[in-house]
Amino acid sequence: MKPVYLDYNATTPVAEEVVEAMLPFLQRHYGNPSSNHPLGRAAAEAIEDARMHVAAAIGADREEIFFTSGGTESNNLAILGCLLGDDRAIDGHIVTSQIEHPAVLEPIRRLERLGWAVTYVPSNTDGVVEPETVRAALRHDTRLVSIMHANNETGAIQPLADMAAMLQDREIIFHSDAAQTLGKISFQVDELGVNLLALAGHKCYAPKGVGALYIRFGTPVHAVASGAQHERGLRPGTENVPGIVGLGRACQWLVAQGEAPQQAMAALRDELAAALTAQVPGIRINALRAPRLPNTLSVVFPGVAGHEILQRASDVYASTGSACHSGSGSRSATLENLGLSVEIARGTVRLSLGRETTAQQIEQASQSLVAAWQSLVDTPVTD
Repeated sequence: MKPVYLDYNATTPVAEEVVEAMLPFLQRHYGNPSSNHPLGRAAAEAIEDARMHVAAAIGADREEIFFTSGGTESNNLAILGCLLGDDRAIDGHIVTSQIEHPAVLEPIRRLERLGWAVTYVPSNTDGVVEPETVRAALRHDTRLVSIMHANNETGAIQPLADMAAMLQDREIIFHSDAAQTLGKISFQVDELGVNLLALAGHKCYAPKGVGALYIRFGTPVHAVASGAQHERGLRPGTENVPGIVGLGRACQWLVAQGEAPQQAMAALRDELAAALTAQVPGIRINALRAPRLPNTLSVVFPGVAGHEILQRASDVYASTGSACHSGSGSRSATLENLGLSVEIARGTVRLSLGRETTAQQIEQASQSLVAAWQSLVDTPVTD
């Protein structure tokens, strides 16, 4: 039986259309974009075409898009570049949430070690960071607010527009990690109201090793790495032309498909949730009352460990939480904020669907997961 891949929040396959667009830049158009000859100019033009497609996907101007190696670099460039890049005094305050990805938390912790004050606000038990919680954390010297667009474990979508409206009259930079949202929900940067937005190619059917940072005009961001003047001096290093072409093509492809695939994923996610709920008494769906990504289902199987469920349901490829934490046996901050005890949280499994997921795969996965749970509750479970 062919395995069912339900780990799209960890990484997506590269779309066939994206591979086709990249191939010429892996084979024939190999010039350095900085070279002033036909091969170099072809590469440079391809980068600018990709920049246009990424910008169009999120309602930005092409000059507001800067290419990076992925979501982690984009977040680091955004956070460190706007707070450290101009060598100003380290005397400010940052507000972020307890449920952020390490790509956000670690650069902020670095700043904290350097003397910045940081307030880590919680989410509510639905996995949503409430705007009033952010408002209460603000200080006269707050320089940055960083809240993710959607949580990578539960799929809970955060009310960024409400937060942006609250920050509008303050001189505070608003940053968001949107690695999980591009391609799963439609959004425009002006509607979100953010100054900085990080994107990751491998979460949206582009290859690994490429990403982008949206920087709203007028937002001060400085390079955090030293080198030549690539990406208008903000991100030195010879550009990953095939990867950038792939990200641009993925964005073009996603926009052309519209919202129908998002609705289809939501319907299949709900079918999977219904099948599991009907056959596993006491199962919990995390962030059920929150607006969620249409592809994400975080469930807690009662009385068992999530990793053992996945070991026994060997034809289901999924994670116990964020792929960046999957090797850890500890409870994540996201699950802690939901109010789950360590004992209950251990039963969590994250099931994330993609555009290739079918109804037949959902049926197979639900049967396999239920059978795995039943086999575990009938036998002693050890961690």
